[in-house]
Amino acid sequence: MKKVQDAKRYEHTLGVAFTAAALAMRYDCDIQDAQTAGLLHDCAKCMSDEKRLAICKKRQIHMTEVEKKSPFLLHAKVGAYLAAEKYGIKNQDILNAIQNHTTGRPGMSSLEKIIFIADYIEPGRSQAPNLAKIRKLAFVNLDQALLAILEDTLSYLKTTGSSLDPMTERTWLYYRDMERCEIKENDRSEVNGQ
Repeated sequence: MKKVQDAKRYEHTLGVAFTAAALAMRYDCDIQDAQTAGLLHDCAKCMSDEKRLAICKKRQIHMTEVEKKSPFLLHAKVGAYLAAEKYGIKNQDILNAIQNHTTGRPGMSSLEKIIFIADYIEPGRSQAPNLAKIRKLAFVNLDQALLAILEDTLSYLKTTGSSLDPMTERTWLYYRDMERCEIKENDRSEVNGQ
């Protein structure tokens, strides 16, 4: 990664790999898989938009209309492709974690959640809203941390008028509804004296 990323991006990458390993230890996930996904998550980030678009067209990687208009968003999909083709990753969970680290997706694996969250909370980050709260929450409840990041991301994108990938909103709705179901289940259990 040091050869394909600028110094700032490489420092971020190391931070994500470190944070992903810590979260993997906390949530009993494979540490090496978390480090690998963390190291490769931005392997296509320093590529030009033109190159990302060309790879997607040549390799028939599906692009949404939002991604076509804002090709920098393709770095996750192209990154998953490069992880498999250039870096020899065969583990589908690692590839999914790379591909979904920016938008998330409904029904994410623990590794996917870990990479999504590690990308947001790694030690080099300082500008994200509610960062201190989310950093603590990440080590208490993975799903609640994921939901908090999605809420902050959607709020930021809407207030700045930035491009919003519909998958981000679908992911937020999925985990919001899951949390509501869990709260209702807990309420029922308390009423039934369990």
